[in-house]
Amino acid sequence: MAWDWQMFCEDTLERTQVQGCFGKNGDVTYLDWMLSAWGWTISVSLLALLLALAAGIVIGTLRTLPDHPWVVRFGNAWVEFFRNIPLLVQIFLWYHVVPSLFPAMKSVSGFVLVVLALGFFTSARIAEQVRSGIQALPRGQRYAGMAVGFTTWQTYRYVLLPNAFRIIIPPLTSETMNIFKNSSVAFAVSVTELTMFAMQAQEETGRGIEVYMAVTGLYVISAFAINRIMAFIEKRSRVPGMISASGAGGH
Repeated sequence: MAWDWQMFCEDTLERTQVQGCFGKNGDVTYLDWMLSAWGWTISVSLLALLLALAAGIVIGTLRTLPDHPWVVRFGNAWVEFFRNIPLLVQIFLWYHVVPSLFPAMKSVSGFVLVVLALGFFTSARIAEQVRSGIQALPRGQRYAGMAVGFTTWQTYRYVLLPNAFRIIIPPLTSETMNIFKNSSVAFAVSVTELTMFAMQAQEETGRGIEVYMAVTGLYVISAFAINRIMAFIEKRSRVPGMISASGAGGH
């Protein structure tokens, strides 16, 4: 069967060719639909990443607080709970179970619930990286902060966390790419992201090769962009003499 890339220029309702491949006057082509789905994928990924970073930083920091065993236990429980339940199961829990237990959640869209599920799932992994990064630092840095009169919060804010982040940027790059790829499970609750587009477009057009190759290309482009952005951040934030990420993993 010959490949037919012109299928992306077809109207999704009448299956007629649209000049320029972009719909007009309310018409939607498969190219329009795919780019819209890409936008939803990016939106889910970015919002989930922000949530994962916020929760992961807090939980990871709590797990390193000295003389606070109950706080450490809470952080450990958070990590073990969210990273040991499959992501798809967590999405179904948020979509089907949580609204039943808390009726106010019934009005929350599937998009938001996916962001919550993906964000908390990834936060457990980021929390572990933050904990490892902080514990990889020489103990003298904590003592130095306290010696100059910093509170525990100030020591973390101005001394420990900035240095720990420089260590964990490489694994954070992997998590950022993973969260983008994991957003594909959003199709399970009818969020029209790239994977759902691919499934539906393939059924309608019978052009699975073209559809899945195009979607794969967008995933690759996105992952490459993330890698380059994180590499730039790592380069700009690197401190000469700072221990490497591989050093963090050895502690």
